[in-house]
Amino acid sequence: MWWRLEKKAFDAGKGARNRRAMKRIVESGEAPGLLAYAGGAPVGWCAVAPRDRYPRLARSRVLAPVDDRPVWSVVCFFVAKPWRRRGVTVALLEAALKFARRRGARILEGYPVAPRAGEIPDAFAYPGLPSAFEQAGFLEVARRSETRPIVRRQIRR
Repeated sequence: MWWRLEKKAFDAGKGARNRRAMKRIVESGEAPGLLAYAGGAPVGWCAVAPRDRYPRLARSRVLAPVDDRPVWSVVCFFVAKPWRRRGVTVALLEAALKFARRRGARILEGYPVAPRAGEIPDAFAYPGLPSAFEQAGFLEVARRSETRPIVRRQIRR
């Protein structure tokens, strides 16, 4: 919900209220993201939706729109610890491309975090890493900050 709410609303809803808000989105029929499964158990998640569903992007100078083309955005990931560094993020990106394509998207955009030097703690890698987006065929289209590229992949019909 962090990306979907104003800071004040997110902070006020921390915990149960934000979980209920996410549940209402799901119950409305909107899929707020995708789950990755292995052996019937969930091992990963990514949030994917039209960019306008994420008001925090609209207010960010670093992640401001590159142009006026309509895009879908992948804003965050979670991969269970035993499944990290095993291609789950790339698989989620491929699934997000198919998901967005079926809903009419022509461009999928991401906002990975590029660590300044070496490794980054897993807790801070929730927007994804550039290497995963590169493996999924995304190209950098803008960088207004040393650590936050904007990447895109055109979606073929």
